[in-house]
Amino acid sequence: DRQVPIRVMLKEDARSDLGVLETLRVPTASGATVPLSAVADITFGAGPNQINRLDRLRVANITAELSGLTLSQATEAVNALPSIKSLPQGVSQQPSGDAESFQELGAGFAFAIITGILLMYVVLVLLFKSFFHPITILAALPVSFGGAFFLLLVTGKSLSMPALIGIIMLTGIAAKNSILLVDYAIMAMEKGMNRHDALMDAAHKRARPIIMTTMAMGLGMLPIAAAFGEGTAFRSPMAIAVIGGLITSTALSLMFVPVVFSLIDGLKRRMESRLSRLTHGQHGHEEPAVEDRIG
Repeated sequence: DRQVPIRVMLKEDARSDLGVLETLRVPTASGATVPLSAVADITFGAGPNQINRLDRLRVANITAELSGLTLSQATEAVNALPSIKSLPQGVSQQPSGDAESFQELGAGFAFAIITGILLMYVVLVLLFKSFFHPITILAALPVSFGGAFFLLLVTGKSLSMPALIGIIMLTGIAAKNSILLVDYAIMAMEKGMNRHDALMDAAHKRARPIIMTTMAMGLGMLPIAAAFGEGTAFRSPMAIAVIGGLITSTALSLMFVPVVFSLIDGLKRRMESRLSRLTHGQHGHEEPAVEDRIG
């Protein structure tokens, strides 16, 4: 009732003798045996001492130290190699390690930023009771993202995980400036002020709190951006992205947001006017028909 594994090995000198290897017998599906030379070509050659497989495919891992390069620079250098450009048939390049993690990080960032913007839009729709005004507020986000990417480029920082976290933070910080402007303009218009005067008044009276909050946030992030202290170098791209986004969103929101507000509000009024005419037109055609039937 015992199973004992038995391993048979050729002698040391027989392992290097092709004649001996060719005459080794291997079983077939019918149970008979044939010499190994009948089913294989036996030659001397060089090969790996270990075969790694992933999803039943052979894998050769190549690693390298970045030595001061960023991951994107190293990836571009690898992709520019002639051997990578002309891979043999059946051989493909698959990123792993930090490169694979960065790809997963990019997908997760895209999901987080889209989800955050959608949730912010839903909340703003509930607060403003309008589907149009939240679009004006969210229009400031591309301006802030552009400032974040520009300052990262100027300072030579890579688009790492902390930088992406900083960009996600900007979705709430940059929208704050637009909310201050749009909310005040709507309140002024509800009191009877025309759209142009309401926007000018909102930009004049909300400029000070917008600049104050932006300076407070930017100065608070400045020590992290300058990497003062131990362990702050990793978080430096996050602070740089936030500061860059704050600068552009503050400088351009007072000019960009009122323009977008005018366009969106004009579009809203035209749609409401057309909808109102359509509704009145339908009622106007239906009422005579009812009177005729009664008569």
